[in-house]
Parts: sequence; C-alpha cells; structure tokens
Amino acid sequence: MATLIYSPITVSDVHDLMPIENACHSHPWSEGVFTSCIGGRYFGEFASLPLLDEAESAESKDDRKGIGQIIGFYVAEYLLGEATLMDICVNPSQQGQGFGKALLSQFIDEAEAKGAEKIWLEVRASNISALMLYINHGFIETGRRTGYYPKAVGFEDAIVMCRT
Repeated sequence: MATLIYSPITVSDVHDLMPIENACHSHPWSEGVFTSCIGGRYFGEFASLPLLDEAESAESKDDRKGIGQIIGFYVAEYLLGEATLMDICVNPSQQGQGFGKALLSQFIDEAEAKGAEKIWLEVRASNISALMLYINHGFIETGRRTGYYPKAVGFEDAIVMCRT
C-alpha cells in the first residue's frame, strides 16, 4: 500500500470531500452537517496519495504542495476523555487496498494523543467488512440501536462498539 499523507480537515475541504461522502453512504451527510463537525470538540483528517514528481505537482489543481488524489477521511469528536468516530469513508474506487485500516489506525492514534481512554463508534449491522475491521482493531460490541439507520425500505440496527 502506498504511503498516505494526512491533513486536518478544514471548512474549505468539505466541498472536495463531499463526493466521497456521497459515494460511501446511502444517506450521506449534507455539506452543512459536515461543516458543523469541524473545529471545537471535533477533529478529522483526510488521507491523500503523495504526488509522484514535480510535473504531476505542477498539474495538480490542489494548492497544497505534494498532495495528490484524496483517498478518504474520518471525522470524530473528543469530549471528556472519550472519542467517537462519527464518519469514516474511503473512495469506493480505492477500497479493498488497506486504506480504511490505515485511516482507522490514524484516527485511533489521534484520539489517544488527545487523551481518549475510550473510543466509540457505531456501524450498520449489515456492514460486515467494517465490523470485521473494527473487531480486528480491538473494538467490542456494547449495544445496539434498533432501527437506527434508514435503508431504501425500512431501517436497520446500529451496532455500538467501544475500545478501551
């Protein structure tokens, strides 16, 4: 897997991250909700591939030096010794290459650096690949929110998970 560059998410990044958000979720956040989760108690980063050479850098439409294609991002909250993963997305064209694992590890490292003693998340019960990723990173199921997530028809449970 390629080395990733992690950059803190700012309000000006939301527009560039929305296509990934929209592609990853059947019921994605709006730009307004995404923007409201930046700053204060919220933290997040996007991951991108490094540009390969100066010519590629000159062609880049991104003002950030050395940053190429955005692979994905996470958004989280830190409050009173606990962190919550609120959203994590990998561009569907880049999934299956270990980037979700890398983003999750980056989130855990940042949460622990902020002093989190517990890390929380919730996941759709049908999202088996995400469930396995979280279990493999030490998260355990602590509860369920029945009918929490909307689906095309009806609702599905959210599995609440924690890592200490």
